Order: sequence, then C-alpha cells, then structure tokens
Amino acid sequence: MTKIVIAADSFKGSATSQEVATYLTRGIKQVAPTAQVEAVPIADGGEGTVTSVLTAVGGRAMTTPIQGPLGQPVTAHWGLLADHVAILEVAEGAGITQVPRDQLDPLATTSYGVGQVIQAALDAGATTLYLGLGGSATNDGGVGLAQALGARFYDDQHALIDQTGAAVGNIRTIDLSQLDARLADTQIIGLTDVANPLTGQQGASAVFGPQKGATPAVVAQLDAGLVNLQHLCQTQLGTDWGAVPGAGAAGGIGFGLLAFLGGRLEPRIQEILRLTYLAEKIATADLVISGEGQIDGQSLMGKAPIGIARLAKQQDKPVILVAGCVGKDLEAVYAAGVDLVLSSTMAPMSVARAIAQTPELLA
Repeated sequence: MTKIVIAADSFKGSATSQEVATYLTRGIKQVAPTAQVEAVPIADGGEGTVTSVLTAVGGRAMTTPIQGPLGQPVTAHWGLLADHVAILEVAEGAGITQVPRDQLDPLATTSYGVGQVIQAALDAGATTLYLGLGGSATNDGGVGLAQALGARFYDDQHALIDQTGAAVGNIRTIDLSQLDARLADTQIIGLTDVANPLTGQQGASAVFGPQKGATPAVVAQLDAGLVNLQHLCQTQLGTDWGAVPGAGAAGGIGFGLLAFLGGRLEPRIQEILRLTYLAEKIATADLVISGEGQIDGQSLMGKAPIGIARLAKQQDKPVILVAGCVGKDLEAVYAAGVDLVLSSTMAPMSVARAIAQTPELLA
C-alpha cells in the first residue's frame, strides 16, 4: 500500500494547513482510494503554530485571559505538551490581528500579554517553552513581556515607564531583581526565520515597523528607543545581544528573550519539524507532499516547504510542492531537493476567484 505524508503550510488567506491537507487528501483518494495518507499540519512558527503542533502530536489546548497589545482583554491560546513542554505564539499575546487595522501603532502597543502567557505556562508546570516569533503588532524590544514577568524599567525620575513602544526611549534604569524566579530553571526558545538585528537599517523598526503602522518619523523614534535599550543592557546588565541574528524578530522580542529571560533563538521551521516528529513519519512514506500559498526562490529563506523537502531528501523520498502561485527562481527550489512544483491554479484567474475555489483547486 502506498503511503503519502502531507505536511503543508497554510495558504495565507485561503486555507489553514489542516484544510490544505484535507483538500489534497480528497484529490488523492479520487485516483488512489487505497493509498494511506497521513496529514501532519505544519506552521512555520507564526500564527497557527500552536494548533499545528497540537494536531500533530497531541497535548492540551490551553486558554489564558490576558492584556492584548492595546491593553484590551483578549484570550490567548497555547499548548501544553508532554514532558512539561509548552508551545506559545507571539501572535496570541501581541498579535497584529488583535489590533484593528485603523488602530495599528507600534508606539502604543505592548508585548505585555506575551509575558502573561509565559507566566501561565510556568504556572501549568512547563519547564521548556517554545515561543513562535511571528505576527506581532509591537516594537518594544520585549520590554512589555519582561514587565509582565516582574522586570522593572524606570525613567529619569525613577518612575516606572508605561507599557508601550513609545516608552522604551524613556528607560534609564533596568531592574531584573524581581523577575519570576522560575525562569532561572526554564528553557525558553524563540522560534524565528528572520536574521534581523535589533536596530539600524535592517533592524526591527526599519524593516517591520511600517507593516505595523509606523511612518518614517515613527520608525526613527522606535529605533532610537531600541538603541537606548540595547545601550542600557550593555552598561547595566553586561550583555550585548543587539547584533544577534533574530534579535529584531517580532519587534525586538527576540532581543528581549535573550537579554531579560536568558532564552535562545532557533530556526523555527527546524524546531517545528522536530516537535512534530516529521522525520519519523517520513521514514515510512513513499511520497511527501508539502506546499504553501506561493513557491519561488524566496521560499529558500527559512520557509516550511523547503525545510520539509530537505528533511525528506535526507531519506531519499520524492517530494512534490503544491502552491497557489508559482513564482520566479524555481531552479533554486529544485536544487534544494524538490522533485516537482505544481500550481493549484491551472488557468488564468483572479486572486479572489482562486481563493474562493481553493478546496476544488487543491483537490
């Protein structure tokens, strides 16, 4: 019996990774009804990571009431796995989708809610925390996150600063003496596929700030705040994490994990594939199918389908990628070990029509 493993990312705006697997399975069964199909929903560390990991390996789906990025009450979803492992998302604690588009303003948002989710995971007994660094609405360098866990940041009048991105530039003193003591015995791994430093032209503010509503003037203000934060960490904490690849992820939350919580950063797709035991599932497969909304040369920059293809090729398994849109530089995709790239849109059509017909097109 032929065994096919489907491990596809979501098609943004069209279908979740679970739905993609369902539609592809439907098509496979039409032509190969006896095939054994195993679906392993995949997310790349951003929005949907918690659901994907829980679907793949089981665990408890958890919810925690927290303060959202604008201070509003929201409910964060996260997962508690075996062996005291928790899987969390920045998108659930300080997500850009939690802010109305006309209210996006990284000067006003905070990562405080992410710290509250971390605290909830600690309360549940987690000793290893994976945090997906994607989909944030913030640019506070992880200051808000640290505040929720007991860190204190003071201005030049020795008053506690506000929980906003704008307040980061006002920090003059960092006090970590009251951080949650459990953090010292906890592994915190930030999952990221970006290599941006904290500050500068390639930093969090300049590269990602405009996506969160920052004008050029606001970008300059935010970057100055993060420069201030990096300097204070150097002089007061004796650490310099600003240039570490990924420090600028999620508005500088990558930096905050390193500087305040003693965490580390890892390539997110590699860790997700490990957490979902995908290599073991591929070992018994005859064919691996992956994909996402668009496949092109940029897919090599840490995207899930390429990571899956490389994992499959380590075991000499054939790999097909399915995409809603196929772009340029496919030579690089094939060179990474992909055997075939297929577009689900077989005829010219509008994006709206393609999205509406996603189930039929994928099948």
